[in-house]
Amino acid sequence: MIPKYRKQFNQDFSLEKYEQLKNIIAEKSGVLPGFRISESPFFLTKEFESKLIGASESIIDQIKALSPEILQKAVPENCKVPNDTDHPHFFTIDFGVCKNENGEIEPQLIELQAFPSLYAFQKTFENTFCEVYPFLSEIKNPMSPGQFADYLRELIVGDENPENVILLEIFPEKQKTAIDFALTEKLLGIKTVCLTKIKKDGKKLYYEDNEKLVQIKRIYNRVIFDELDHIPNLKTEFDFREEVDVKWITHPNWFFKISKYLLPLLKHQFVPKSYFLYEFPENENLENYVLKPLFSFAGSGVNLNPTIEIINAIEDKENYILQRKVQYEPIFEDINGEFSKAEIRLLYIWRENDERPILLENLGRMTKAAMVNVDFNKKDAIWIGSSNVFFGEE
Repeated sequence: MIPKYRKQFNQDFSLEKYEQLKNIIAEKSGVLPGFRISESPFFLTKEFESKLIGASESIIDQIKALSPEILQKAVPENCKVPNDTDHPHFFTIDFGVCKNENGEIEPQLIELQAFPSLYAFQKTFENTFCEVYPFLSEIKNPMSPGQFADYLRELIVGDENPENVILLEIFPEKQKTAIDFALTEKLLGIKTVCLTKIKKDGKKLYYEDNEKLVQIKRIYNRVIFDELDHIPNLKTEFDFREEVDVKWITHPNWFFKISKYLLPLLKHQFVPKSYFLYEFPENENLENYVLKPLFSFAGSGVNLNPTIEIINAIEDKENYILQRKVQYEPIFEDINGEFSKAEIRLLYIWRENDERPILLENLGRMTKAAMVNVDFNKKDAIWIGSSNVFFGEE
């Protein structure tokens, strides 16, 4: 999309620099990434960035206009957590880099979530790209690392002592995103605690640190609540559905409320038409749609080529949508003259007293497969995996 930056990066690139990039990130975090890091960032124009921001602002306006009752319908009865909040603390929105019918490159909404993504990792990733390839600093995100850290600290830690704030996950050491947990700990001075280690006394929660019980007052929640039911023989002292004296950052109910559940309700030229499965019109061609479970994570359960037989076999049709297919355009050239496709995730925070969320950073994902998921790529493919987007002038 910006030939001069792509040409310069490809000329400067070497496998040694790629190893250097990964080594610096591992050194900063103390953890090896559990996912593939792409060799390259990708470059998009300021014009494309404006389209992204414009679409996001429209989506935010539409969500703000929805009644709390409509949003509350998204939360399954068996997953409702007490003490909900007026809006989520995190808001992420994914766009594919696509080509429209006129041959123009444009963003198309893929999904949106009120769940924290790799915030700490992504800022570190961007800064490390700039260390290894110094010319990138001229088009890096203008938000300084210090301001970025201040925003996250204010949101997650607030006025509490960091020792009373935890990052909560289930078996965090086994998660692919453990590198982000480590970087968050370093950035904010908080600890990552497994749900199975939480102690409960009345309405108060505690974790153990050096044989001392420490009260938990704020939870930076990274647990996907509805996945807990799929872990056999899980034993915990604390059930999310119990009322406890903690502040959720962000509240678990928002995982359901801002999700693929909203896609049929949103209207914009960069939002593909979507239907709840039970409302899919007979005059629409199923071949033009992708089948998605409402609350799946990391692309699980997505069917790119649903059939009538598959549709008819689904009993809980209210938990699925059909989203019109978009054409990801392979425009990101690697050193071998092959091209990758990509998605962009915009990483927002939403402070409690703010009318609108604040954009902090972006996350890029590159692929050469039909889905933006490294597992679907050839093992020897390059220019695939987690990346970062740099916006500049042509």
